Amino acid sequence: MLLNPSSSSVARLALAVVTEPERATPAPVGAREEAMRLLLSTGADAGVGIVATRPEADTERLLGQAWPFPSPFRVTVRTVPLSEGIDRVEARARRSLERLGLPRGDAVLVSSAHDLAGADGRALWDRLRALKDRGLFKRIGFCATMEDGPTLLARRFQPDIVQMPCNLLDQRPVSEGVISDLAGMGVDVHISSIFARGLLFAAREHLPDHLAEHGAALSRTRRRLAEARVDPMQAALAFALGLPPVSAAIASVASAAELRAILAAAHAPRPDLDWEALALTEPAACSLSRSVRVPASRAA
Repeated sequence: MLLNPSSSSVARLALAVVTEPERATPAPVGAREEAMRLLLSTGADAGVGIVATRPEADTERLLGQAWPFPSPFRVTVRTVPLSEGIDRVEARARRSLERLGLPRGDAVLVSSAHDLAGADGRALWDRLRALKDRGLFKRIGFCATMEDGPTLLARRFQPDIVQMPCNLLDQRPVSEGVISDLAGMGVDVHISSIFARGLLFAAREHLPDHLAEHGAALSRTRRRLAEARVDPMQAALAFALGLPPVSAAIASVASAAELRAILAAAHAPRPDLDWEALALTEPAACSLSRSVRVPASRAA
């Protein structure tokens, strides 16, 4: 697997700000807003260009009150589930821009490929394309997993962006040529779950039951990294930022301190590793996993 040795900078690093209680330290409202401003200014100073958001919790409002001025960020928003109705999907996308304090966004992404695969998929896509035509979003796209068949969906809908999980443990989007195929269609590929939902950092005893059988394989991967004297975060970022077809690698962050740790790892010398040997033999387990509870500084 060829990695681009010139892409170790943060130019393609994107941020997904996390405010869940298990990641973010509880604080009064004013302190939360100040913490958000510090996080965003840290990212802006480092050259991070993309912030990826979701329509949940209070994150959009906090971001809207904390942007540096002028803001250097391109912002992507995600839709609510189609089960809430097409009108609700459109209204909530507009509401996301209002909460973010933005006249327009860089992209709106269908949050689940299942919504496009259903009977109302084309109608949903037409609604989002209308938002693009009105200038509210520059681009439209969707989020998918390998199991969703993102290449076929891209051929059908011709999105500007496809976001999908890809990481050191689950390299299928690379090894099966999906990322290259999408890039060949002119699609910008954003990869998420670059830290494998915390699996890279989780102790074996903290794995959920359905992943217990993969504990030995995870231990082998961490042992290989330890023998090479490479920190798991450094390896994960080197892998994600070193994939030439990928235009953005999304890291979830809960604080400026977490972001500084990620930035330091991203700027570390690129390790010389056998990347394919680090993947799980059954990588689909990663995509089925919910985030594993690990120390906050390691959960990004």
